[in-house]
Amino acid sequence: MSYFVTGATGFIGRHLVQQLIDHREGDIHVLVRKSSLPRMQALVERWNSQGGAGRVVPVTGDLTKPGLGVAKSWVTRHAGKIDHFFHLAAVYDLTADDATNETMNVGGTREALALAASLRAGCFHQVSSVAAAGDFRGRFDETMFAEGQHLPSPYHRTKYESERIVRDEATVPWRVYRPAIVVGHSETGAMDKVDGPYYYFPMLKALRDVLPAWLPMMGVDLGDTNVVPVDYVAAAMDHLAHLPDRDGEAFHLVNPEPQPVVETINLFCGAAGAPRFATPIDRRMTASGPLSLVPRMLRPSTIVSAIVKSSAGQLVLDQTLGRLGVPAEVLAHTSFASVFDSRATEKALSGSGIAVPDLESYARTLWGYWEEHLDESTGKDTTIRGALQGKYVVITGASSGIGQVTALKVAQAGGIPVLVARGKDKLEDTRATIELRGGQAHVFPCDLSDLEAIDALCEQMTAELPSVDFVVNNAGRSIRRSLRLSTDRFHDFERTMQLNYFGAIRLVMGLMPAMHKQKAGHIVNISSIGVQTNPPRFSAYVASKSALDSWSNVVASEVVGNGITFTSIHMPLVRTPMIAPTKIYDKFPTISPAQAADLVIRAMVEKPHEINTALGNTGAIAHTIAPKTTFRLLNMAYHVFPDSAAAKGQTSESGTRESEQVMLAKVFKGVHW
Repeated sequence: MSYFVTGATGFIGRHLVQQLIDHREGDIHVLVRKSSLPRMQALVERWNSQGGAGRVVPVTGDLTKPGLGVAKSWVTRHAGKIDHFFHLAAVYDLTADDATNETMNVGGTREALALAASLRAGCFHQVSSVAAAGDFRGRFDETMFAEGQHLPSPYHRTKYESERIVRDEATVPWRVYRPAIVVGHSETGAMDKVDGPYYYFPMLKALRDVLPAWLPMMGVDLGDTNVVPVDYVAAAMDHLAHLPDRDGEAFHLVNPEPQPVVETINLFCGAAGAPRFATPIDRRMTASGPLSLVPRMLRPSTIVSAIVKSSAGQLVLDQTLGRLGVPAEVLAHTSFASVFDSRATEKALSGSGIAVPDLESYARTLWGYWEEHLDESTGKDTTIRGALQGKYVVITGASSGIGQVTALKVAQAGGIPVLVARGKDKLEDTRATIELRGGQAHVFPCDLSDLEAIDALCEQMTAELPSVDFVVNNAGRSIRRSLRLSTDRFHDFERTMQLNYFGAIRLVMGLMPAMHKQKAGHIVNISSIGVQTNPPRFSAYVASKSALDSWSNVVASEVVGNGITFTSIHMPLVRTPMIAPTKIYDKFPTISPAQAADLVIRAMVEKPHEINTALGNTGAIAHTIAPKTTFRLLNMAYHVFPDSAAAKGQTSESGTRESEQVMLAKVFKGVHW
């Protein structure tokens, strides 16, 4: 079996190639422009490391050239040997102009067909789109195509036209795949660009940062949308392409059930911790309620849709939502008039185990990946760029969680992250990500619980780096275990102090001479809200963080005259791998690593002495003015929140008081219980 793939560097293309590597045999020839060979080579190396073993072979060409610009000698050698020709190279962007859509979508398809014919390919697989249905109103199944539908944009028109070319002009067998709006991987969240619902994410982030999650927002019924994760699309295409006797058919790679736009946005609001939207007037009222007698053209949803798509409406949207990163064109085409029938596709996939997962099950994963990798707000902030541009930022614990996201944000703002953690491979992965985006990073593996290793690290960094401008003490160990279970585990306290306190101050002390020499430097300590609230079962962890706070407060007064300053961030509960062993946290309100990283960036830019939450400050005040009452409240929490199974050395939780736990966790949001 042999394959030819266009658009292999694109989002769907990369996942399809990986799918073919994992489940099929034979060479996979991938079209690539000469200028993109370095990027392709990096992908090939990754595919080789993931089972490709030399099977992915770049073929130089150009989508805009006759026969895709592939050398005639190559075509002659491979004629009759390509079993499946996948054409994915195209523009998947509603905001692209007419000329770009015409060249890439229509012209590219015509030349791909010509190359497939020259190669005598076994089957030509055209990746079309549900956009080919245009504004068709009603059920649109896989057998339908030219139904007189209106095509409202260049994207819709060229998707329709490219599919028509395949149907009318192909001289080899063909199959067509019509994905809906494709979002990130349902398990990893991986996505490579802002598209579809992602355009709304900056707006949701802005709402989250200024409004409480419980505050309902006024919304309007914008109809139904349809989103599917890229892993489903790639797996379904692979399976359908290899089924016998299905040539000449189209397959709908869609969610079988229409997804209301407002409900979809609200799922992402929940993932972000933003307020949700309520729709006082929706289709239930127009379908069977008092508005059912109103003609369709006069119903609220129809009027809103018409206004959104009008020239005046587009202008207003461009000057309002457009400033929050939502293009007016996207809002106009967020919903579908069609209901996409995928029963034939579902039947073809039956028995394969391939099905569309519920968006609710992976919305948080998509949001998390966007917030950590695609949110560009840090790099666009001129104040942040002014503070971090060209600065060397030492970040411990940079292989995952808060440290990794902080490194990505520092690089986005023009800073140079200096990545420190025990595992070199993960640090190298983070550096590769930063460099792929045009940034710089340095990797210094080190076991930060080994004091001699820290000394060697400090010597190496001061020798190799031109300056040390910031130090972020992020690496840490958390232990949640009651004193009752700790009487024979004194090593818990020793290990926690070794990393959280001794390792942190050893690093700062080792770098302090360089900071004195340059008469500048800022240290950011990732402390804990627990230092202010003193929650039960965290005696080892809170004591280590308190020690670091106290040390920093004393040293700050000694070095401030030399331009060296400290910030302690009393961080609330963050959703990181460190809290994973405590399963009750799965249902607790937490902040994301990206939100925590934003606090770290703020600490480096503003350089305050402390960054606290309102609840943390309240806890500190309570311990001062009403200590007895506070300790009784904490004792109640001690009984409500038992030791975790991990703390007890067990494999499963038992005897929980879940409703009380969730209630207390929501009231005292961010506290480590």
